[in-house]
Amino acid sequence: MHIEVDGCEIYADSAGQPFKPEQPSVIFLHGVLNDHSVWAGQISGFAGNGWNALAVDLPGHGRSAGQPPASVEDAAAWVIALLDALSIEHAALVGHSFGSLIALEAAAQAPQRVDHLVLAGTAFPMRVSPALLEAALDDPEKGMDLVNRFSHSALPSSAPDTERYKAARALMQRVLASNPAVNVFHRGLVACDRYANGVAAMAAVGCPTLFLIGQHDRMAAPRSARALAAHARQAHSVELDAGHALMSEKPDEMRDALRAFLMENVGAQPR
Repeated sequence: MHIEVDGCEIYADSAGQPFKPEQPSVIFLHGVLNDHSVWAGQISGFAGNGWNALAVDLPGHGRSAGQPPASVEDAAAWVIALLDALSIEHAALVGHSFGSLIALEAAAQAPQRVDHLVLAGTAFPMRVSPALLEAALDDPEKGMDLVNRFSHSALPSSAPDTERYKAARALMQRVLASNPAVNVFHRGLVACDRYANGVAAMAAVGCPTLFLIGQHDRMAAPRSARALAAHARQAHSVELDAGHALMSEKPDEMRDALRAFLMENVGAQPR
């Protein structure tokens, strides 16, 4: 489905289900050089089962128009504008990596609008190595190779020959090519690296927060996620035998953790 937000057309995958204002809503936010498609294994457990499940393309990514957010704070303000555009009073936010910081900041900016928060593959601070920032700017193909090698927990030395690696890299290439005017790879990494409000934002969040942690995450260190969880008022944690690419490595386990968390806390339950 397409939604107009701040005068720009935004794409959201709703798994083919119509939006119903009376239903609870869950919004899925992707990470750097990803798009809505990374959430295919998760939205299927909610869409059509008493929920509005929307996996969006961030502005300037994939099928969404607009300027790619230059900061986590700007992206969070956009999420709130998205809720306004859909007349959603409050929703659950689920974010992965960059998307987790966006979800966190949105929940801090407008705590009355976010009733449940899920942070997957998160860390604070989410520092990015100078080598990766340089590669994203000057040699994106090299940067994509670095990200893929560090995002998967069980890839052999011949990683480029595996189907999972090929699929992840192809997605990154498509998203980068979707915006010839802005290098969304570099812009997104810079936004992650410069975000400084994580602890204060976490302390401002009043809703239940689920941390989905990959035990072998080499992009967002599990110890950093655990440290952030210590600042949450209502923290829940699930650790999976996975790396940073939780959605592709453990799709069923991640979906089950999401369902259990929301089923426990929200009256309407997906079947």
